[in-house]
Amino acid sequence: MPGAGLYAISDSKLKFGEDGRWYADGEPVVHKRLALLLSGHLRRKASGGYEIWLDERYHTDVEVEDTPYVVTAVGIASSPGSPVFDVQLNDGTSEPLDPGSLQVGVGNVLYCRVKGGSERARFLRSVYYHLAQFIEEAGDGQFRLRCGNAAHTIKQL
Repeated sequence: MPGAGLYAISDSKLKFGEDGRWYADGEPVVHKRLALLLSGHLRRKASGGYEIWLDERYHTDVEVEDTPYVVTAVGIASSPGSPVFDVQLNDGTSEPLDPGSLQVGVGNVLYCRVKGGSERARFLRSVYYHLAQFIEEAGDGQFRLRCGNAAHTIKQL
């Protein structure tokens, strides 16, 4: 199978920015399907850091500014007694939100654990605002995510 021009992957400096966008040689990757391809083939290297891995011939290191995943949308479904949250990620996957994994970092950035807890994902600001309707102040500067009768403390990083 021809390389379909993917040989250039190893010739560019790839970066996944904290804004949830891909960059090649400092320029934003504007083609949505290419960004999805890159996100879908991102993996953690055994030696540390991340790489895009298509196969033995097509792979390259990636600089990840903050997290390798961003939450691009939150789905809210009602179940008896409480809402259930589903997070959609930049790699095209979705999974249930683990409300116990929520953390707030510098600049009031919201994070959660994804991929079976093995990775951290950063919420895009607009998605954070969508979820905010379920967040309440608990006192002493603490906040909780309200899920019906359950409340999950949002930890500080």
